Amino acid sequence: MPEGIKRFFIKAWPWMKNKYVIVVTAFAVFFIFFNQYNMVDRMRMKSEIRQLETDRDYYLEQIARDSVRLHELTTDKDNLEKYAREQFLMKKDNEDVFVVIAEED
Repeated sequence: MPEGIKRFFIKAWPWMKNKYVIVVTAFAVFFIFFNQYNMVDRMRMKSEIRQLETDRDYYLEQIARDSVRLHELTTDKDNLEKYAREQFLMKKDNEDVFVVIAEED
């Protein structure tokens, strides 16, 4: 065993034999690792909460954007027609639709 570790144990041995230190150490280990609400699970849950809050903010932003778009589509017939042509390739009876796909190198 390295000399530094030996010196540490020689100096710390009287403290480590103290019953109060043993009880407090066991209590701390129990609550950090084995308790129902242990620190490991708490840190994992905090991380999950942060992720869920980020997702919530994203979806609230999407809902607001889609609500504005829905309002535009339901109130203006020209916007509805433009949207149908762009998204669903719809056309009038007397028109032809040409779809141009760009090739990527």
